[in-house]
Amino acid sequence: MRNTFPAPLLALLALACPAHAADQDQGRQWQAGDHHVHSEWSVEWDRSTTPPTPIRGGDSPYSRSDNARQALAHGLSWMVHTDHGGPGHSVVTRDNAWPALVQARREVPALIQFNGMEFNVPAGEHASLIIAPGPDERDQLVRIERDYSRGETLVPGDREDGQLMLDALAHMKTLAPLPLLFINHPARTATGIGQWGAVEPDELRAWHDAAPKVMVGFEGAPGHQAAASHRGLYRNAAAPTLGGFDQMTAQVGGVWDRLLAEGRRLWITASSDSHVNQREGGNDFHPGQYSKTYVWARRDAGDILDGLREGRMFAVTGDLIDAMELTVAAAGDGGPGAGMGERVAVPADATMRVQLRVRQPSTPNHNGQRPALDHLELIVGSAGDAGAPHMQTRRFGADDWRRDGQWLAVSWELPVPAGGGFVRARGSSTGEAAPQPDVPGEDPWQDLWFYSNPVFVDVDDAG
Repeated sequence: MRNTFPAPLLALLALACPAHAADQDQGRQWQAGDHHVHSEWSVEWDRSTTPPTPIRGGDSPYSRSDNARQALAHGLSWMVHTDHGGPGHSVVTRDNAWPALVQARREVPALIQFNGMEFNVPAGEHASLIIAPGPDERDQLVRIERDYSRGETLVPGDREDGQLMLDALAHMKTLAPLPLLFINHPARTATGIGQWGAVEPDELRAWHDAAPKVMVGFEGAPGHQAAASHRGLYRNAAAPTLGGFDQMTAQVGGVWDRLLAEGRRLWITASSDSHVNQREGGNDFHPGQYSKTYVWARRDAGDILDGLREGRMFAVTGDLIDAMELTVAAAGDGGPGAGMGERVAVPADATMRVQLRVRQPSTPNHNGQRPALDHLELIVGSAGDAGAPHMQTRRFGADDWRRDGQWLAVSWELPVPAGGGFVRARGSSTGEAAPQPDVPGEDPWQDLWFYSNPVFVDVDDAG
């Protein structure tokens, strides 16, 4: 991704769009949330009737107000209600789930609550669809579900058509404000490491090409983390989660890095996929109990959506950290550089300086622990040969970082990649050099990770 802008224009762009400009960031803080939560309106179906009759509470016992209270109690400031569909479920969305959302907003006003659903992707699997608040938010969701969701019709296999997904995205990008779509548990149907199932890398590319401001990423850490038999309900032993994260995210040089090396602005998140809590015999944690997606935003629905759309966020499990700063700048440049979701232009043949600061919570997590951070890792990627990205990593242990009040800080200076690239970060409570395959019966609270979203680096040839 070699930058072709002339130097004077680059300078003007830098002045117009400074990283973390004071006016842009005024009032912003890390807002923790969850974009994948089920309620009693994720119904089961009595198929002895025609059409099938929805069975309230069939797949989750909780009301939307209950979920909102749990989210608030576990430290979240925002949440998306995402009940799944089925034959004629758009009527349930209109007549039941929407009034329940209105009630939940009234009963739990301290939590920002988005209208959404677990969209059944035509010829795919599932995605979290997030509708922007506004006068049309009910009808926008009902129409998308009615016209495009796989499983909405009574005919099995009627919507196993990849073109219909592209049509759905074409429709979504005409809406104002724009909705958001994150692909859920992308490698859950994989048959092995690098052997894909219902979601393939080329499909991610096609969906992103179709609506790059709508389909903006996927779950890095899927829900169902409390599942004792198969963490994340990734049931194929040949394709498990790795440290609780999907293999597309967890493998350095894997699918996510390939997409980033192509210059794609695709982000990762963490969610609960809450259906039934483990304390009641289920596979799940409540919203915010174990997984959080932190968005750098004001406590405002529009700014939170903007942060999700633009990649100002990180994913974490077990409250390992609750704040982070990842910045990239030309070494010796006194400016603030660029942060997650942003771009920085560095002169060709220059050295770039990567700085990472993280903060650990001052209170125990929801398992009563104060997990220690074992190491931090900085990851630099760029386009390589034959589609495989060129990756560089550097690991930092406790002897390598410096304390700055509540923060731990590390930095790395290295040559800017010749064609530009990206920088991301992760860290863990474990001593594993790379996240290991998850096995039945492991304790997820002993295997905690965080992942940043990337900073993109362009090369200024005129610099």
